[in-house]
Amino acid sequence: GSMINVRGVENVKAVQKIAVEETRLGIPLIIGFDVIHGYETISPIPLAESASWDLEAIQKSASNAAQEAAAAGINWTFAPMVDITRDARWGRVMEGAGEDPYLGSKIAIARVQGFQGEDLSSEKTIAACAKHFAGYGFAESGKDYNTVDVNHSTLFNIILPPFKAAEEAGARTFMNSFNELDAIPATGNGFIQRDILKGEWDFQGFVVSDWGSINEMIAHGYAKDSKHAAELAVNAGSDMDMESYAYVEHLSELVKEGKVEEKTIDEAVRRILKVKFELGLFDNPYKYCDEVREKETIGNAQMQEGVLDMAKKSIVLLKNENNLLPLKREGQKIAIIGALANDKTSPLGNWRLAGRDGTAVSFLEGMQNYQGNQITYAKGADVYTEPMTFAKQVQINTSDRSGFNEAIANAKQADVVIMVLGEAGLQSGEGRSRAYLDLPGVQQDLLEAVYAVNKNIVLVLQNGRPLAIQWAHEHIPTILEAWQLGTQSGNAIAQVVYGDYNPSGKLPMSFPKHVGQEPIYYNYKNTGRPHEPSPDEVFWSHYIDESNAPLYPFGYGLSYTSFEYSNLKVEKIAEASLKVNFDLKNVGGLKGKEVAQVYIRDLVASITRPVKELKGFELIELNAGETKSIEITLSENELGFYNNEGDFVFEPGDFQIFVGGSSEASLNQRIEL
Repeated sequence: GSMINVRGVENVKAVQKIAVEETRLGIPLIIGFDVIHGYETISPIPLAESASWDLEAIQKSASNAAQEAAAAGINWTFAPMVDITRDARWGRVMEGAGEDPYLGSKIAIARVQGFQGEDLSSEKTIAACAKHFAGYGFAESGKDYNTVDVNHSTLFNIILPPFKAAEEAGARTFMNSFNELDAIPATGNGFIQRDILKGEWDFQGFVVSDWGSINEMIAHGYAKDSKHAAELAVNAGSDMDMESYAYVEHLSELVKEGKVEEKTIDEAVRRILKVKFELGLFDNPYKYCDEVREKETIGNAQMQEGVLDMAKKSIVLLKNENNLLPLKREGQKIAIIGALANDKTSPLGNWRLAGRDGTAVSFLEGMQNYQGNQITYAKGADVYTEPMTFAKQVQINTSDRSGFNEAIANAKQADVVIMVLGEAGLQSGEGRSRAYLDLPGVQQDLLEAVYAVNKNIVLVLQNGRPLAIQWAHEHIPTILEAWQLGTQSGNAIAQVVYGDYNPSGKLPMSFPKHVGQEPIYYNYKNTGRPHEPSPDEVFWSHYIDESNAPLYPFGYGLSYTSFEYSNLKVEKIAEASLKVNFDLKNVGGLKGKEVAQVYIRDLVASITRPVKELKGFELIELNAGETKSIEITLSENELGFYNNEGDFVFEPGDFQIFVGGSSEASLNQRIEL
């Protein structure tokens, strides 16, 4: 068996003692908890970490989270969430890696390896759980728990690759999802659980249902009652029931009636016991119950330094007109405006169940560590009106503008205004879908009111998803995407603002100009009428009131320096592989990092293919004026695809290779394979 949401050595030891010493078989419990982005020391939300494109840092972040959670008695996390999603309206985008299956797969591997380490039996590692299997991120209209309707090409080429990567990285558990797939709820879907995961992929761990999802098949209209739901779920490959109690209440009877074979139960039990053996729980059920380690590990210097490093690497510079950033070190009057600037809870984000409210370093606190400039602060307006809780919707301030006058007065006296705007900490996450993606509440009004008196504005965004900020893009000179960065949020942002860290993040999701463009993503299909014709043409794929292009594309992000790509050379090195060479030069005046990205286009194939697909990237640090020659090899794995039968194939033909600093990379070469 297992228990969830029991944490702390004292509590875990108590329940483990009952399981081991007071039950007939003495089988130890596996203790599960949502360690999504840190345990008590909170890392950036996973979407923010994904913006770093730094796989080593992401793995280290997961490793630190595992060490802290393990010290508190936990040995199983319900992470990573590897759902690909293209719709920022869906609240759980904050929990994943964004819109791209290649980047998502690499990050899935990094996070699984970080949680589980090289030795799962170590007292510093925990079992990972790849979720939500499968298709959850494709909920229609971005509405959580909604219907999912995808074709097999999308399933195999977009949705499943990060799950396959997680399985190949050794993820010991999978969690199925709330949604239906091919009109069958995932919890009772034998095709994806039994045939693909346990069959084709030979997964040897166990599958757990999502919270109550077995009984939710009744509401789906797929099961008539809890007993029927238990039958459908276990026969489809769901090994463990989370919180439906359907297995406890009905499996014995179902076996006696011949509706569930005894070997099916044996197989599920074997898989669960195997993971417990691998965790070392049978050797020492109390291995995660060390009070001294708990006290020494949680919140220690290693954890704080780790989340600060990850936070800095997650920040994306979206705009920096006239080089307003980095700030001068002294002699300036800085007006900091926005309730989020002094908020010590919202930067923690959602899904941080052990993270205590009020424990983040606020942006204002981070800025006050720098003494050279004169700083004033005005709230301007509250973002939310009542204390936030995980199980209640956030109450947004939609009317109170009483703080505007103070903010405007401060702005008039300032050389530079830094406005910290965005979402409340629990405004993204499960059950937090949004129909509007603009700045919540009265924040847009505040931004425009301040802009009217001082145009030297640095807009710092704190949010859990892409926002539609076209007005800000058109008017505000500098925009910094700072997400929800966790415990060390304020220190990380301040170090970037002052130039102690040169931002290098790249967007893992496209930002729309308007919510009406959602879902918006770079790797779209061309259609039969793709190209933008003359302005007066009507009959092509477009909107009549907005362009097709995003505000900021996938892979985009600026630096305090600039980079130049040149000398692209693509060579065939085998029948189904090629070598991509190019030069990258730092043409600015500062040392900086660039994520060099390689995209392909399969020009003609047996099924339609995207206009671009990310198939390689490298994070490169260059001194000012330095040039490096970069080589990235693309094999059959990158050049092939899954056909409509679910078979992975490579088809010879013409390919176009693009390199650059975003999905809008233009340097390209065509090659025949």
